[in-house]
Amino acid sequence: MYTADSPILGPQTAAMDQMSRYILSRPHGEYTEKDIADVIIPAYVRICLPVGVDPVLAVAQMIHETGNLTSFWSQRPQRNPAGIGVTGQWQTHQPANPSGWAYNSQRQRWEAGVSFATWADDAIPAQIGRLLAYALREGSETPPQRELIAKALSYRPFPRAFRGSAQTIKQLGRAHNPLGAQGAGWASPGHNYGEAIARIANQILAVPLS
Repeated sequence: MYTADSPILGPQTAAMDQMSRYILSRPHGEYTEKDIADVIIPAYVRICLPVGVDPVLAVAQMIHETGNLTSFWSQRPQRNPAGIGVTGQWQTHQPANPSGWAYNSQRQRWEAGVSFATWADDAIPAQIGRLLAYALREGSETPPQRELIAKALSYRPFPRAFRGSAQTIKQLGRAHNPLGAQGAGWASPGHNYGEAIARIANQILAVPLS
């Protein structure tokens, strides 16, 4: 059973089939069953396990952040799994340098955020590496963890001072991060961020095994 105080690092607790079926049982944007069951979920497990991140929590974060893959930023060609770089900044005219921006045709405006070329090789590594950066102090990583963090931070920088400031999913919310006053935290204010992720993770665990 997950709670807001569950650690980011941990073993896999649900089968890939449970994670896929949870997503597929709800509206899931433009993504097909093959996209979800054969590409996205296997990539989460493949990337999470060698570096010690609980894939159920990573998938639950993605579901929470993207509205179960229905949000604008999660759709192709953005493929943003967790609001990475989506700061709320927007403008009606095209930026002089559109890198780091995407045109939201639903809202008819340009919005700041990071887009990713693929899920398996870009988007998911960026999310998992960023989770590792929050969970681990600099210098405490294994070589695979260090490599994934470096890859994630190549898409969007991460302040060195924030390293290791969130060992639990609750601390990913700025309101509960010990460095939140300095800007640390995945979600802002994120009062119930950990609870929301834990709730989804527990719902995934409750999906019957086929």
